[in-house]
Amino acid sequence: MFKKTMKKMMEWVRSLMTKKIDLTQTHDVLGDYHSIDYSGLKEKYPDPGTKYAFDVLDEKIVTGYLMKLACFRHLQDLKRIGSSDFPYDYSLKHVKRLMMFAKMSPNVDTMEPTKLMPWQEFMLSSLIGWRNKEGSKRFGRAVISVGRGQGKTYMLAILMAYSYFVESRGLSNQDFLVSSINAKQTGKLYGYLKSMINVIQTINPWKKIADKNDLSLQADKIIMRNTNNVIRPISYESGQYDSYHFTTAIFDEIGEIKSREKISKIVSGQVKVPNRQFIQISTAYPDPTVPFHEDERMLQQAMEQDWNRDADTYLCLIWSNDSLDETYKPETWVKSNPLLDLPTEHDNLMQGLLDKRDTDSMTGAIADFQCKNLNMWLSSDVDSYLNLADVERAVIPEFKKYGRKVYIGIDYSMFSDNTAISSVFPYLDEEEKPKWHVEEHSFIPWQAAGSIEAKEKQDGINYRELEKQDFCTITSHPQGLINDDEVYEWIVNYIEDNNLDVIFFGYDAMGITKVIQMLLNNTGFNLNPIRQRTSELKDPTKFLQKIFVESTISRLDDPIMEKALLHAVLREDSIGIQVDKRKATLKIDVVDAIIDALYQGMNHFEDYGMANDKSWQVEHMTPQEVLDWFKNQESGLTDEIDEEDWNDEDF
Repeated sequence: MFKKTMKKMMEWVRSLMTKKIDLTQTHDVLGDYHSIDYSGLKEKYPDPGTKYAFDVLDEKIVTGYLMKLACFRHLQDLKRIGSSDFPYDYSLKHVKRLMMFAKMSPNVDTMEPTKLMPWQEFMLSSLIGWRNKEGSKRFGRAVISVGRGQGKTYMLAILMAYSYFVESRGLSNQDFLVSSINAKQTGKLYGYLKSMINVIQTINPWKKIADKNDLSLQADKIIMRNTNNVIRPISYESGQYDSYHFTTAIFDEIGEIKSREKISKIVSGQVKVPNRQFIQISTAYPDPTVPFHEDERMLQQAMEQDWNRDADTYLCLIWSNDSLDETYKPETWVKSNPLLDLPTEHDNLMQGLLDKRDTDSMTGAIADFQCKNLNMWLSSDVDSYLNLADVERAVIPEFKKYGRKVYIGIDYSMFSDNTAISSVFPYLDEEEKPKWHVEEHSFIPWQAAGSIEAKEKQDGINYRELEKQDFCTITSHPQGLINDDEVYEWIVNYIEDNNLDVIFFGYDAMGITKVIQMLLNNTGFNLNPIRQRTSELKDPTKFLQKIFVESTISRLDDPIMEKALLHAVLREDSIGIQVDKRKATLKIDVVDAIIDALYQGMNHFEDYGMANDKSWQVEHMTPQEVLDWFKNQESGLTDEIDEEDWNDEDF
């Protein structure tokens, strides 16, 4: 009893002494790393994975921000081992076994083992070394991303072969998966793995295991007949993941997948499998709204919030550049191309990257280089309205809108489109500089899709979850159409509940809907029609783009708004610019509504802005504000006139 009490007291003291680290705002990984005492860790954990983490944070190895985060997480977790709220351990024994196995695993291009680089050792050590209290792998899921041509197929093959030969010993009826987006790419990964295993099975002790279990390499599977342990190549295209319970599943180039529907079958099938692991690996792709990138962002925040235990079983390793500015800084390309640190590869790889950069630059396809070779998410469309970095940088955790002035815009639904209501709140930041905060609420029809489930799959958005967060309302209409009364009531309640001062309410001049008519008839809101043509919209369209680039706009972490902003492209005519979408199924209703609100909201801090018009200000006052205004005017006049002036006959 005494020992337990002392242990709890020690943990309490340790928690008081432990600094709560949150990097979501500062991003100063190195600053926090250097402020923490890691003495003893290097001696206790002399493995190559931990050595890499120290070398990265000591800046002996050049990496991007996200890899610094991953290395910081590794060291912080090593310090946590033994704490009651951290049920994990780091097994040097498992790391050593995997490193020994890798030394015997041939690179099928040379048929000889390739000495692993430190970054590769860190990847494998993280996946295999971290264990839970039952001895199973801690990381049931992993997101791994690195630039094109960095040897990730070799890493995947080593990991799968190790899991198949070593981790399945003594077990039977184990399923293993290698997958990619289509049969061709799945076949490439499977063929590589099969060639590696074909060599491994000739080397003891794996030869004995292969012979004992009657190993057979077939066109559609690798099977140990005596144990029925099977590696299956199944493409995403076929989607035949049902009924399998994969011990280890590897999905290559998952960044191209736009829906979680089929992927969820892999994950759900692993729920009861001990020692399970689902590894998702890819370079960046042009569409940043895909699930893979959403997971990357979620895991980045989890790593930045060092104290948060929500994602403790999800590994995130991303080798990427930090900024598009680094496109013309070859000395930074090692962040996304860690093979550049290999002397025998450096010159040839660097020349190839330079040639690709220059060619893409001359042909107007530089986005392809940035995406695939620098491993940065962006939109490859040359007409893209906004880039990913600007949109993500605008996110803030919360905004207090009660009692504020607001500009509102509405984009009303046509057929399968959402109805979007956007609010723009002008405000001054701590330095008294003008800024704009934007929020939205969407109404979701599902009639054209057939059901809300089908609508979610079509749009790639979990509307039912976002409804709980108050970002949208799924229509209550029994046939899935937009419910006009529901939209009207939401607008009125939203404004009244938040005590908002509506300066301007913009709507499509061609869209005098029932909702607009009810607002005109029943409220005193300053509703204004806006003709949806380039000559009218070019200025607020350009202004919205400008405040994102200049970081004078803020928004909540709202996936509906984010997808709309990233799907929007610019269309230009002889008069000006206007936003459009790449294809009909993409949603930009929120952007259209924001632009309608900014039709006047962009001028809020200008002398000629609607909010600064004196006559409009008087009309906009409450009776009490008018009375106070007259009292102030009276007071001002009395102060300015001398007493003897009251006796002047001319006065």
